[in-house]
Amino acid sequence: MNALRNKVSLIGRLGKDPETITFESGKSLTRFSMATHQKFKQKNGDWNEDVQWHNVNAWGPVGERMNNILSKGKKVIIEGRLIHQTYENKEGERKNRTVIEANEFMLLTPNQEADMAIEKAS
Repeated sequence: MNALRNKVSLIGRLGKDPETITFESGKSLTRFSMATHQKFKQKNGDWNEDVQWHNVNAWGPVGERMNNILSKGKKVIIEGRLIHQTYENKEGERKNRTVIEANEFMLLTPNQEADMAIEKAS
């Protein structure tokens, strides 16, 4: 029953450049934040915009490709699943956060470096 899977798709822009951490085991984790925007009309007719920030994690080759291709401000589609994490902050308080664990992505902003390489090759 695929309809009951934990799956999320987001379209947004990166809030910062991806950062990759490589662990002693050899596994790598890439992290970044992205913003999604939704415009809506209020009762008085004014338009308003809701911006939501999301933390994205990607393991292994997917994360490495993200680190090589993506950068702050780029528009991207991310697909993955929601992960709920509990952690303790420096003050000893328990905190919760939701992270998108990405398994696929597509760059929507044209990659200028790739475009320039194609132009030079022509």
